[in-house]
Amino acid sequence: MATPDHPPAAPAAPAESPRAEERIAADLAAVVSLLMRRMRAASSQGALTPSQRAVVGRLYTEGPTTTAALARAELVRPQSMRMILSALEEQALVERAPHPTDGRQVVFSVTEWGRQAIASVRQAKQSWLLDAIDTRLDAAERRTLAEATELLKRLVQE
Repeated sequence: MATPDHPPAAPAAPAESPRAEERIAADLAAVVSLLMRRMRAASSQGALTPSQRAVVGRLYTEGPTTTAALARAELVRPQSMRMILSALEEQALVERAPHPTDGRQVVFSVTEWGRQAIASVRQAKQSWLLDAIDTRLDAAERRTLAEATELLKRLVQE
């Protein structure tokens, strides 16, 4: 409280604004997350969980592999991966086969049904994105998006 003996306190200094790079990083992460949600919503992914989608996608892209290798790649425990694979197997999206050199292990691969499901999901996402770009952006914005896409590719290169 201000009195003749105690002058009023100085106003608090304004909070330091975040660096431009921090703001860009936060905005980019939020937009990419929203874009991924919109693309997932546009596809017919059925009752698959995000973990199940990731496993089917990995098998589709990288080919057959073991439960342990999938668990390491997806950063989950082998027990959790076994549950994921079991659910996918019940839906006929993946199948197991004996390991070619280690009789104690099995190798999982995506089935033809799984390949068709992945292709259908990817096509639906691509169609939604193409339509969104075509209907919501003008020619100059599409060029800017193409340039930004090249920058994003550089960000994710290892």
